[in-house]
Amino acid sequence: MPRQVPPVLFTVAASSYAANCALGAGVATGLVHTGNFRWIHHALYITTVTTSVVAASSLLWSRNRAGLFLLPAAIPLTVIPRASARTPRHVQTALSAAPFFILSLIKAWR
Repeated sequence: MPRQVPPVLFTVAASSYAANCALGAGVATGLVHTGNFRWIHHALYITTVTTSVVAASSLLWSRNRAGLFLLPAAIPLTVIPRASARTPRHVQTALSAAPFFILSLIKAWR
């Protein structure tokens, strides 16, 4: 695989995470109304998890070690569905993954 693939994968994973957080924040503050399209937030969550797993898998097939920085994000990504979306715990859990996405993105591009 080309050397550029892992950084792109980490960029896609981080972008999906950021889009999911932005949509969640928009809905929570009332700036965005998803109405009958609440599934969009769930689809973004599934996309975030899937792209994160693919990016972290680069540990197995490339020399890029950015996956080591992303692996801890698996904990909040696993817990978040169990935290009610109407509680501060949901937001806190979701945001606790942010440092891992940021660090892995920085590491992937260095």
